[in-house]
Amino acid sequence: MAVQPCFSTWLHTLRAAPSVRGATSIKRRLDVFRYPKAFLSIPPPKDRNCEPPKRRLPAKAWDSHMHVVETRYPVVADAAYKPTPHTIGDAMAFEASIGVENVVLVQPSIYGFDNSCLLDALRRIGPSRGRGVVVIDPDNTDIKTLTEWHSLGVRGVRVNFKSSGKVPSRAELESTLSEHARLIRSLGWMLQIHTSMRTIPLLEEIIPHLGVKICIDHFGGPELGKVPWEQGGSFDPYSLPGFSSLISLLQSERTYVKISAPYRLSMDEGYRDLEIMIREFLRQAPNKVLYATDWPHTRFSGIDIKPFTELCLGLCGSQALAERVFRLNAEELMEPSLGI
Repeated sequence: MAVQPCFSTWLHTLRAAPSVRGATSIKRRLDVFRYPKAFLSIPPPKDRNCEPPKRRLPAKAWDSHMHVVETRYPVVADAAYKPTPHTIGDAMAFEASIGVENVVLVQPSIYGFDNSCLLDALRRIGPSRGRGVVVIDPDNTDIKTLTEWHSLGVRGVRVNFKSSGKVPSRAELESTLSEHARLIRSLGWMLQIHTSMRTIPLLEEIIPHLGVKICIDHFGGPELGKVPWEQGGSFDPYSLPGFSSLISLLQSERTYVKISAPYRLSMDEGYRDLEIMIREFLRQAPNKVLYATDWPHTRFSGIDIKPFTELCLGLCGSQALAERVFRLNAEELMEPSLGI
């Protein structure tokens, strides 16, 4: 069944807008001649006839970033928050409510290097529906352990600088990422990085030498200000320090980005700034963009992720691109067809 995005007519109208004769875009700036100011400042209208996303997501869609939290597992002494229980059963019920069949479980920061909660959840759902991204101490982790986790569906390790507020130096980035890459390279796993967008220019220099696939969390970690949309304000993502480097990485062979956790980033209730970023990601690197919910939205309450899901689906504009963002890109990154 073809995707019927709510925004398709609106997008087609804008993309058909006449260009300015003789105008050329500046490298690494948003092409304002292709996308007029209205495209940068005004949200698409709602289509009241749209079916809910649950009925329109591609079959076998993936949520490429979510967490399971259970209070019976001990948290680290300096945990950033006190967890409330969100079991794998709760997780799969939530995913079913939005039309997602498969999940990537990501180790939350509160458990440190103890991946027991995540691994037990993977055992329950099996590798046919789940993948895992663990957190490790390279000095105390061996390939035998990683191989055992591989059989459960683990396909990556996460390095999290953002949650602690840490701003790593270039030397620290290179050392930390190289140590992790050395351990996972033979398994074909990916290295997931959660950091501020300001550090991505450093990553642009380091990543080509790691020899592993890379996934950047949560839009690349931009620091977004308030845009005066109602007064005709607009937003150019290339004005963000590090965005240009992120685009360059996405256009390389091995780097992906997750469009996830919008409520952690945008000050705009309608996520108009992130919407513009999504469009640019899809224009520049459609095969490197992964949808994710960041469920259960730790440290936030009352989050309804369905409007964001609708936004992502609508911006795809076609069944083929929706298949990419909601399924195929995650499968290529996580290699779920590997014999396990």
